Amino acid sequence: MDEPLTLYLVKRLELAIRARMDEALRPVGLTTLQFTALTALRRRGDLSSAQLARRSFVTPQTMNEMVRTLENQGHVARERDPDNRRVLLLRLTDPGRALLERCDPLIEAIEQSILGAIPSVQHALFRQSLELGYDALAEEAP
Repeated sequence: MDEPLTLYLVKRLELAIRARMDEALRPVGLTTLQFTALTALRRRGDLSSAQLARRSFVTPQTMNEMVRTLENQGHVARERDPDNRRVLLLRLTDPGRALLERCDPLIEAIEQSILGAIPSVQHALFRQSLELGYDALAEEAP
């Protein structure tokens, strides 16, 4: 029997991670996509909705809907970009930051489940391989 394509294995892992994250985040009232967006704001600082959509791997339309929800819940706020008054920047609020701090151990447990199945001496190689694969496709993107 032929081995499955690496792409299939990566997608299977992504779907399993997404299911586990959705399950872990449900009690705190977040989806995986919302968590991804909030985490991008925490890591990158203030971003426009379009920038956040690109970093969260969703369409601008999907991001706009998500931002409305997160803003209504008090997790993000919109402010005018001082350098370009036409652009609204999204900022993580203190309640949003506190929510992420509650989520961190939930997500770290999922990561540890994955890494626990990989010999510790291979953790850095695993991460590097994932980053190289992403970089290869990102460089080819139109």
